Amino acid sequence: MNKTLVILKHEFLKTIRRRAFIIMTLAIPLVALLAIFGYQAFQGDGGEEPPAAQTIAVGYVDNTGDFDDYQHQGNVLLIGYSNEDQAFDDMLDDQISQYIVIPSDYLSSGVVHRYTLSRELEPPGEVWQAIRDFLVANLLTDQSDNQLVNRVQYPLSMSSTTLDSSGQVSEEQGGFTAFIVPYIFSILLIMSIFTSSGYIVQGLGEEKENRIMEVLLSSVSPRQLITGKVLGLGSAGLIQIVIWLVSARFIAGMASSTIGGMLSSLQVTTEFLVISLIYFVLGYFLFAIIMAGAGSIGATARESQQLSVMFTLAAVAPLWFAVAITENPDGAISQALTMFPLTEPVTVMLRMGLADIPIWQYAVSMGLMVLTIIGLLFLVAKIFRVFLLMYGKTPKMGEIIRYLRQA
Repeated sequence: MNKTLVILKHEFLKTIRRRAFIIMTLAIPLVALLAIFGYQAFQGDGGEEPPAAQTIAVGYVDNTGDFDDYQHQGNVLLIGYSNEDQAFDDMLDDQISQYIVIPSDYLSSGVVHRYTLSRELEPPGEVWQAIRDFLVANLLTDQSDNQLVNRVQYPLSMSSTTLDSSGQVSEEQGGFTAFIVPYIFSILLIMSIFTSSGYIVQGLGEEKENRIMEVLLSSVSPRQLITGKVLGLGSAGLIQIVIWLVSARFIAGMASSTIGGMLSSLQVTTEFLVISLIYFVLGYFLFAIIMAGAGSIGATARESQQLSVMFTLAAVAPLWFAVAITENPDGAISQALTMFPLTEPVTVMLRMGLADIPIWQYAVSMGLMVLTIIGLLFLVAKIFRVFLLMYGKTPKMGEIIRYLRQA
């Protein structure tokens, strides 16, 4: 145990003194604070009001004779022309940015022709909406009052409220702000786990190349070595994620009170902090042990990192299914990824911002991760004994399986 503690202390101190580790730990909170202070400075600069949006001039040629009103639509001004030649000449002279032609059979076909000098993927959203509102308003002007015209143009402004089981307004209302914090932390979780566990791959590869491993294994057992390295780097990673979580709670409060608007309900709950820490610890141990196995098999640090890529891809897989998880957080895909140890940490982070995850799913997913960690620990300890002192080329999968059976 004393030897394990010595290795733990060495790896911990070595990691927290790394320049890259310090920069990464402090950079995330500092960037967020600078963004908030920058917003405050921009908003309070001289007390000047922001400049008015520039008017976009759009010409139109009406071959039906029915569209002669409601030319002002937000920042878009529609200017009528009697023929296309005149509209085209004004477009060349930059009097208008583009023009449309409303054909005589518009009421039956619904087709409007748009002409512009710029190549583009699709019409700008603001212009498209202005032309639509212009057409709708003129079509209804002789049949309805202005209030009904306005309602046809903007038929829906929905406000959603989440209720609890007693019918009262729930404290957690969901929405963008409830999702964005877990989403950001799922990415930070990946960064922290793979930064810390990646040091194991790099360190083991370098120690094998420099033949330091022979000296280490003459003094400690493979299990003591892997345990000390995993716990030491895990302690450093835990400090990093705690700093991020604590600063996130403070920064979320600042953003909510300073920026307001969409971020007015931004918050980081105690439940989120606790669950994030649990899944970080479990996720770190899982991937650190896997990385340790990859580091002992690879002949060099670079080859070990290449072996670990497949596990990195598995960890970020939930981000590939982000659309499916977002649309149906309680669906089969979401639950399957929650129960698969390699994808659990990120999936749970994403789902926490979208739905209430049942307690049994937390319990089962954590239990599966713990069992996987214990099983991998015994397997990687055996891999350590077989491959740590092997030099030359990286063994193939068949050779790895054969050596493990013989061990």
